[in-house]
Amino acid sequence: MTNYSQRIARVSPSMTLQINAEAAAMQEGGEDVARLGAGEPDFDTPEPIKDAARRAIDRGFTNYTAAAGTQSLKEAVCDKFQRENDLAFSPENIMVTCGAKQSLYNLCQTLLETGDEAVVPQPYWVSYPAQVTMAEAEPVFAQCDPDEGFTLRSSALEAAISERTRIVILNSPNNPTGRIYDREELAAIGDVLRKHPDITVVCDEIYEHLRWVDGPYHNFLNVNPDLKDRCVVVNGVSKAYAMTGWRVGYMAGPKDLIETMDKLQGQSTAGTCSISQHAAEQALRGDQQVVTDMVQAFRERHDRILPEVKALPNVSCQPADGTFYLLPDFREVIAERDDIENDVQLADKLLHEAKVALVPGRAFGAEGHLRLSFAADLDTNLAGIRRIGEFLAA
Repeated sequence: MTNYSQRIARVSPSMTLQINAEAAAMQEGGEDVARLGAGEPDFDTPEPIKDAARRAIDRGFTNYTAAAGTQSLKEAVCDKFQRENDLAFSPENIMVTCGAKQSLYNLCQTLLETGDEAVVPQPYWVSYPAQVTMAEAEPVFAQCDPDEGFTLRSSALEAAISERTRIVILNSPNNPTGRIYDREELAAIGDVLRKHPDITVVCDEIYEHLRWVDGPYHNFLNVNPDLKDRCVVVNGVSKAYAMTGWRVGYMAGPKDLIETMDKLQGQSTAGTCSISQHAAEQALRGDQQVVTDMVQAFRERHDRILPEVKALPNVSCQPADGTFYLLPDFREVIAERDDIENDVQLADKLLHEAKVALVPGRAFGAEGHLRLSFAADLDTNLAGIRRIGEFLAA
């Protein structure tokens, strides 16, 4: 029998991918499943972006690129940061990766040593703890109280930091809560981090464009510009442009850190698909109305289904500021049911008895909750919520 490394033995499979795969298999077997678990827009990639990819193929743009990305795409990323975030970066500050997930993986592998710690606000995206663990470091969770709107308090952040802390991961808009940090919250976080000069701040902003609260979007660096030399901003085209399968992410950070990660990327993926990079450049430079239209559709879905979710018996749910997720609280349901001990069992019963796919909150550090994705069309969402109500009533 093959002996596998302890490194990989410590990593749990992605529960979101598992749920999605099981739901897909049930559908392929002829079952009618309302799939509300996947974090993937149901829109097709816009035609101008696909046209750019076709042109790249026709022009023979099918060779290796520089490991950190093409110069033209890095320039487009710089222009995006200047135009949309009022942040000045040069191409030497940019790295293009195989999705934002690889940006985060590169950062963990480059910044973390065995025994180091990374602070992860909880609830969190499922891959943060796993990626920290793969770097042989330890995730330390800063609890965001669901009864306070999942807000990261500066006191909770301070309590999670130790002399071994090397990175703090911020995710806004947040997966799975849909929460967006406001200016005051970011300022308070910055005040804490100024006291710890050896910590790098990792800002995952992959859902940046998917928001509908009033007022401008506040990037961490907009509020704390003096921390730029130890901050990395991670983003990508997957969510905003319906390009999940194209696998293009990017990040901006200090030049020396980007150069160091270039070595890692050169020995791993050797760079992102050349055709996908061409398409991503079109996405960033093209007409942004496609993004506006998708966000409007997500907002309409959110506003339509939120009252339906809140009307479920013994279920509470806070509104989302953005993304395409809700995180309803099923703790009262679980407490009252003799046949359900936790959210994992509840999700399993909903999948196999009600034919609704949701992701257990445990995957995100939010036990007793379930993540509902309204990236699916409105009819699918309404059908799924109706089935949940029937299951709870029965």
